[in-house]
Amino acid sequence: MPHIQLLSPRLANQIAAGEVVERPASVVKELVENALDAGAGRVDVEIEQGGTKLIRVRDDGFGIAETDLPLALSRHATSKILTLDDLEAVASLGFRGEALASISSVSRLTLTSRTEQQEAAARVEVEGRDMDARISPAAHPVGTTVEVRDLFFNTPARRKFLRTEKTEFNHVEECVRRQALSRFDTGFTLRHNQRVVQSLRPAESDLDKERRIGSLCGQQFIDNAVVIDAEATGLRLWGWVALPTFSRSQADLQYFFVNGRVIRDKLVAHAVRQAYRDVLYNNRHPAFVLYLEVDPATVDVNVHPTKHEVRFRDGRLVHDFIFRTLHRALADVRPDDHLRGAAAQSFGREPVVEVSGGVPEGGGGVQTPWPETAASNGYPVSQGAQPQQEWRASDQMAFYQSLNEGGGVSSGQASASVSQVSVTPPMEEGDEPPLGYAVAQLHGIYILAQNRAGMIVVDMHAAHERITYERMKRALAEQDIKSQPLLVPLSMAVSQKEAALTETHGDELQQLGLQIERIGPETLAVRQIPALLRGADTEQLVRDILADLIEHGQSDRVEAVTHELLGTMACHGSVRANRQLTIPEMNSLLRDMEATERSGQCNHGRPTWTLMTMSELDKLFLRGR
Repeated sequence: MPHIQLLSPRLANQIAAGEVVERPASVVKELVENALDAGAGRVDVEIEQGGTKLIRVRDDGFGIAETDLPLALSRHATSKILTLDDLEAVASLGFRGEALASISSVSRLTLTSRTEQQEAAARVEVEGRDMDARISPAAHPVGTTVEVRDLFFNTPARRKFLRTEKTEFNHVEECVRRQALSRFDTGFTLRHNQRVVQSLRPAESDLDKERRIGSLCGQQFIDNAVVIDAEATGLRLWGWVALPTFSRSQADLQYFFVNGRVIRDKLVAHAVRQAYRDVLYNNRHPAFVLYLEVDPATVDVNVHPTKHEVRFRDGRLVHDFIFRTLHRALADVRPDDHLRGAAAQSFGREPVVEVSGGVPEGGGGVQTPWPETAASNGYPVSQGAQPQQEWRASDQMAFYQSLNEGGGVSSGQASASVSQVSVTPPMEEGDEPPLGYAVAQLHGIYILAQNRAGMIVVDMHAAHERITYERMKRALAEQDIKSQPLLVPLSMAVSQKEAALTETHGDELQQLGLQIERIGPETLAVRQIPALLRGADTEQLVRDILADLIEHGQSDRVEAVTHELLGTMACHGSVRANRQLTIPEMNSLLRDMEATERSGQCNHGRPTWTLMTMSELDKLFLRGR
């Protein structure tokens, strides 16, 4: 058996480089983070051949003293932490003291720096072969410049794993984008092969921040984004979340920062996914740029060498705060928020979209009352956001079954393309509601309405489905979950860990309407289930809940399955195709949409309405040319 011996410093650094330096983008990340920790107001990044030939990062921070230059390239040397208390409350981006040593072990590195106290700058050079630092005088303003040449020149196996120049530069560009999103007060410049790719000035005002977001994430994102800013129990969450209609096929526009550090965290991802649960279409992903500010002592960033993962001291509190903030923000979105984004895209304006509670201006002041004929047809009477009667989940189906009775039309009537054509009298400025007024019904499926922006087309079944669904959820929330005892208790074989969870989370399970007893080391007995879910797969439901408790410390499976059931009931109880509505009925449906949470999507995530602006209509008919 070989004898145990110490690794050489060079080999130890190269092993560490395998964790820290994966590709040129990893080098850029570490160097830019050092620049930001040094208080830089400007960071310039220059790349050649995707970063394999040259990576140069220059900043105007406070610099490194000449006497500290050789130590800066040593492993486990840093000025950011000194004691264990500092490690437990890290406020800087870097703290391990491994980056420069790891980078210099697999490249030819030159570091030039000057502090305000120094009359001249100094340069230190090191190559991966012998790693002997050579110091010489240099000319440089206050700040630091790091040049990394010939990355992986002495580790050819690692170099073979690099992709094409374009691919590697795309990773570098994404890295700079993340850093630019994390620090609005810092200017960034990115050059590739002497060509300027990004040039961002410091953003101080809210308008400048939105411009930076638009340039980095696309103007469509900012046009369709909702601004949020919430604080509670020492936590603050602010940033931009895209409307559900601006969903993505991939999770490629999701940026989450904790105290300025970009992270990828399963807890955060679960909270965001839960908030978007019933407003996203199948397999679509939300888009967001969010910033969480917490006490550094309550989050552990010393989890992974790349520092992309964190661990919260109270993960459940953070999860609930993120979920409730986003859930409320999405619920408060009303049609006029969607209209601002659509108008901005059509006319080239930049909207200011903010979350506010209650009925939006213009939507709550104009209410079209239901005539007696509408009430007699079974359609609910609308009074803003609140119905006239109390809505109970148990009688929703019975109430809405009358909606379609006699609602069908004969084949002769169905052949008409447009019905109930009407001209709406002009309103005073500011009196028009966001969705305007109905003018016709198309093929018994769509409602055509007009407002000052243009023409609005509403899928009346999808819109009514969301209205019914939200009312049923609200009615259910006002009641306690009723449990139903099982005539024959369900016996389940589980692991010891899962069985123990039913004892430690017994009260929470009881609140969900579940009574589960541990009758053996690996055996559970389910004695009661929620009454609404008596037709569901009880065993699979319990197993999913236990899996959530293991992964996240909590579960919303009962709520999710209950809402799925309510969504099915709302779908079957909503107005059907070929149901001919009168103009007052259509207007009342529009007013209900303006007062209903998440009315932009049906229960399945499909859009309920769309806008075609006058500008778009003019383009179709070549007007103004």
